[in-house]
Amino acid sequence: MKFRVFPILFVVLAFLWTAVPAQTGAGPLEVPGPEARTFSNPYSVGETLEYEGKYKKFGFSFGIAEMTFNVQRREGDDVYQIVSEARSKGTLAKLFNFTFYQKIESTVDSRTLQVMRSVKRDEQKDRIRDSEANFDYLLRRVTWVETDPNDPVKPPKRVASTITAETQDLVTGVFVLRGKDLAVGKTLMFKVTDSGLVYDVPVRVTGREYEKTLFGKVLCWKVEPEIFGDGRVIEQKGSLTIWLTADERRIPVRAKLNTELGRVEIKLEKYVSPSGEAVVD
Repeated sequence: MKFRVFPILFVVLAFLWTAVPAQTGAGPLEVPGPEARTFSNPYSVGETLEYEGKYKKFGFSFGIAEMTFNVQRREGDDVYQIVSEARSKGTLAKLFNFTFYQKIESTVDSRTLQVMRSVKRDEQKDRIRDSEANFDYLLRRVTWVETDPNDPVKPPKRVASTITAETQDLVTGVFVLRGKDLAVGKTLMFKVTDSGLVYDVPVRVTGREYEKTLFGKVLCWKVEPEIFGDGRVIEQKGSLTIWLTADERRIPVRAKLNTELGRVEIKLEKYVSPSGEAVVD
């Protein structure tokens, strides 16, 4: 049995995290150039979200992953540092002898909100890959290089693709969602890059409904990013649904991932506001 569904959790939570808006009052930003656009700053320095992913099939349910997302302002620089981590839980390792760890560090220009660099560590059992993507918006190009730490003489894998001013990585990608007006029936479009390739990702707004969360029972937007299928970020059958609080914060509180291997439920377990106030389920 293949366990590709479990590292996919990180992709899902990357989409979740970047939907979080900044605090009220962060003014609009103007991005120069032929593709100039205006939007509000989505990054709240000090904000931290912690999630748990549970695998469900045939009536069984057990925790398989823990995920954390945090934004900081790099001291002395006009950049944000977004650190995202996902790791397998003990049940997964004990029952199936499978472990994974993924970490992405994204550097974002705080003036333009464009991602400058993404560094990724991907561990799946004994397989380890390190990669780095560098973004050049003047040349309209992202260059991605992957190496194998276990085989230093192996030539690096390199991929370069054309980008636009709107292109982001997986972790920073969905920040454009918080800058849009949501309405049931509306479809939003944005571009993300992964492993040097660029994808168009439609996001459908499919409803507004109440959800039980660590904040209590709150009204949420229900959105469905189309990341599965031929030519998509994940080339296999599946679906993803995300619930975001229908207030000015738009905190991602829950996600449901359906794949051929089963269903994964992802839930926000701890939220730390930029002021340091923590809410725990």
